[in-house]
Amino acid sequence: MIRGIRGATTVDVNEKHAIVEATTKLLKETINQNNVTPEMVASIHFTMTRDLDAVFPAEAVRLFNGWANVPLLCSSEIEVQGSLPFCIRILMSVNTTQAQDEVQHVYLEKAVTLRPDLAS
Repeated sequence: MIRGIRGATTVDVNEKHAIVEATTKLLKETINQNNVTPEMVASIHFTMTRDLDAVFPAEAVRLFNGWANVPLLCSSEIEVQGSLPFCIRILMSVNTTQAQDEVQHVYLEKAVTLRPDLAS
């Protein structure tokens, strides 16, 4: 069964290093909390708010051994008045036997305000 694992984080500046570092941390937490291996992942969709454009967040995955064949897609988050700035989001589609309520969604930094009910 395919399950979606959501996650989000924020950065303080629109710089390549900050975006890659924050995305790496978010991915590692998501992978660890859900016991994900690259073979389980159907795809990962990344979005960033429009104030972030220094690098594609998918670049972080390219630093992971064994993840080269995972399909990745990046896009812009829609602009909503008053929404959280400098935000990176992921939707990881994973083949798993976990029940939907067992999936651990990961919200870090200021992104915990997006879904405090799911933040770990």
